[in-house]
Parts: sequence; C-alpha cells; structure tokens
Amino acid sequence: MKVVILAGGYGSRLSEYTKTIPKPMVKVLGVPIIQRIIDYYISFGHYEFYIALGYKGQEIKKYFTKKKNLKKIKINLIETGKNTMTGGRLKRLKSFIGKETFLLTYGDAVTDLDINQVIKFHKEHGKMITVTAVRPPARFGELIIKENLVSDFKEKPQISEGWVNGGYFVCNPEVLDLIENDETVFEKGPLEELSKIGQLSAFKHYDFWQCMDTKRDRAILEDLWRNKKAKWASSWRNN
Repeated sequence: MKVVILAGGYGSRLSEYTKTIPKPMVKVLGVPIIQRIIDYYISFGHYEFYIALGYKGQEIKKYFTKKKNLKKIKINLIETGKNTMTGGRLKRLKSFIGKETFLLTYGDAVTDLDINQVIKFHKEHGKMITVTAVRPPARFGELIIKENLVSDFKEKPQISEGWVNGGYFVCNPEVLDLIENDETVFEKGPLEELSKIGQLSAFKHYDFWQCMDTKRDRAILEDLWRNKKAKWASSWRNN
C-alpha cells in the first residue's frame, strides 16, 4: 500500500533546529525522524513512499539522494509548495495516489502501532478515513468517538474525553475530492466534514505514541532510546 508523508511544515516550535532543515529532518540520536517513520512502515511490508515537500524540501531531497541499497523501497519526493496547507499538499499528490486506498501520516511522530491492524480495521468498518486515536498530553486535535465513529473533530481544544488525532491514517482515494485547494487544512476541512456525516472511523491505540513538536519532545524520544525504553525501536532498522 502507498504511504504518503506530509513533510512540508515549518516546525516553528523546533526553531533551534529548523532554521536550516525541515522538521522531519531533525535527528533522534543521529537519524532523521522521517527515516525512523519510513523504517517503521517498511517493517510492516509497505515499501512505496510519497513525501510531500515544502519548507526546505531540498534538504530532504539531498538526504534521500545519498541513500543507497534501497532495493525494493521506492522514495518519491514531490514538491508541494512552501506555503501550501496540509490538505493542499495531499491534493497535489492525487495523480500519484491514483484510485487506491493509501496510508497517510505526518513526518514528526513515532509509535508502536500495528499498521496492518489499522488497515484491517479500516476495511472492516468501510468508512472513508480511519484515524488512529491516541492518548498523549493534551496538545492535539481532539476526537469525539461513539462506537468507533468520530462524531466530532476539534483541532487542539482542551481535551475532554482524552482521545486525540495520532496522525496515522488509512484513506480512501475519494477523500482527495473533498480538498478544495492549496489553502485547505486537512484537519479543519475534510476531517471535520467526514466526522459530521459518519465517515471518519477511529482506531484506538492504547500504547506508545509520541510526536516531536518541541525540543522537550525530542529529548523525551532520545531519553527513551538511551534507556532502552523505546517501545517502537524493535521495528527500526539500523542505519
């Protein structure tokens, strides 16, 4: 299954690092987090990647151009505009995605989620999008869930129920038709609309998930690795 990674944001809360590189290229103990994410998908048998580039996308291009021995792994790097919103970036990949169900994530979070179980869940429930719901500290878009359906999608409110958008999606290609233009924010437009019409299902992940939004988040990830508590590490390849 094709994997789309949105990697075009500025990463302003990681400005200590992102003045010269994009957020997905910030390293966790020597390896860019986007490489960690790619390796995780590979461990579940997904080898075809489409990376939506934006801010300082040339740095991601430079990194993957130097990669050798990729074998059956395909890394496709697509410029989607410096100021394009998340929905707009996804829309620009429509011709690459085609008419297949695809996987979608951001380039800044790691997890021990069973990707193939999410795919199975998506097929069983038959909704347009399945979003992975996680329970981190309250800093992200909140999902109101009733019987495995998202009844409301609220971006970064005060958490009430405790489930938030974990950023690991399974999407039907028809979702792309809900995106109007480059200014469309995926989390504000399509996800909110789909939640209202009962077409956004939620896979509840009770275990590890951690984003890298801040310097503190990066320190947490590196500390987990150093202390051999990185629950996701067994699925990462050595680079």
